[in-house]
Amino acid sequence: MWRKILDIWKADNLLEQAWQRSYEMIEITHQMFLEAVKTLRETDNTEVDRSIWEKDKIINRYTQQVRRQVLTHCTMQGPTELPSGLVLVVIVIDIERIGDYTKNMVDLAINHPKKLKGFSYEDDLKEIETAVKDFFVRLKTSITNSDEVEALKLLKEYEWINPTCDKVAIKLIKEEGKEISAGDAATLVLYFRWLKRINSHLRNMTTSIVNPFDLIGFQPEDHIKDI
Repeated sequence: MWRKILDIWKADNLLEQAWQRSYEMIEITHQMFLEAVKTLRETDNTEVDRSIWEKDKIINRYTQQVRRQVLTHCTMQGPTELPSGLVLVVIVIDIERIGDYTKNMVDLAINHPKKLKGFSYEDDLKEIETAVKDFFVRLKTSITNSDEVEALKLLKEYEWINPTCDKVAIKLIKEEGKEISAGDAATLVLYFRWLKRINSHLRNMTTSIVNPFDLIGFQPEDHIKDI
């Protein structure tokens, strides 16, 4: 399915431009995520690199460009080209939302200038951060290679991320970590929540590789259970 869609995009100049722009957006949000994690978790100062806001503006501008290119293409080519164009529009929505969440992470760093520690949840936090970083890299490879098998593996391998984020956030809300200050607890709850949302949008994009348009964003259960 994904290979056919890629072939359609590459056969038309407007959709090819939209596809290349979309992939560039994934690259930019990946870098934004790495920078946001470093700012929040690896630095201990009040000076925050605000270039991430400029990158977010680029993402927003590219989102608008992709929408215009898809709309122009579908207007010129007719309704038969609509499904492949809509897939691109859905993908850029997920990318744009990831950009927003990484920007929110930097906002957290500004208001929590000390390096954020996970305290008793540090192991969970590091494991989730590592998994999301890996998800970005492998998703880009899956998209480029039209690798449905790898996409399915990704969905299955990292299905634990969201429930783990929820579990830790609930523990923090219930004040189970007595050694954690209110400020640190609030920051951690938000951070776990945004890691979950970023992972969810990565998953949505991954399902576009293996699912038909109407099922993008939904778990491909019939395929995953066989892996």
